[in-house]
Amino acid sequence: MKTYKNIFKSREDAAKKLHDVIPMQKLKDESWKLVAVSSGGLSLSSFLRGRFLNPIEFLFSEAIYAPNNDECEIARVSEGEEIVINEALVTAFEIKYDYIYGEARRKHEEKILSYIYQYRKGRHFPSMKGQVVLLVDEGSETGLKLISAVKTILAQRPKAIYIAVPILPSDVLEKLDEFADDVFYIHQIDDYVETSLYYEEFETIDEDTIEKLLEDK
Repeated sequence: MKTYKNIFKSREDAAKKLHDVIPMQKLKDESWKLVAVSSGGLSLSSFLRGRFLNPIEFLFSEAIYAPNNDECEIARVSEGEEIVINEALVTAFEIKYDYIYGEARRKHEEKILSYIYQYRKGRHFPSMKGQVVLLVDEGSETGLKLISAVKTILAQRPKAIYIAVPILPSDVLEKLDEFADDVFYIHQIDDYVETSLYYEEFETIDEDTIEKLLEDK
């Protein structure tokens, strides 16, 4: 069985490899909007854009976990209050939807709104109507983060929506293909573990770095 451990040296290395599968000239000429869905995706977006002037935005979301299990993500809410649910887990654990919607409201009010004020000074996420959007993340365990972002952007009626993610599970790729115009990736893995395993360098993106990257957008 092929091993994928440390297949990327860093986020910058992953971005360079993505350059080979993303139509970068088209990205420049059509003024694609880069939208990161995580702090790591924000760092990756900066490396991906390189010398181009395409704007970068951060679309915030928060995970909703199973009751009494803060490691099992069962749903996710975006800053547009769109909710994506892992129906299989919710059914298996007999979780009530009232719990999910209640947690979604709480996470939006307590977490997401604070991110918006901290990193955007209260500015709302800009409209992507009629725009070509490239969602960016460094990897994906469940796909909920990217799917919630796709749902949020689609509600704004973009011209097209693409996804760039260096590495992701095969089943997540199948799901994303249903919603996006195209998915740009380097590796799809059947037995995906966790994203950090596939990077030799996987430093935490601190608050100061996030603010600087957004200021440089």
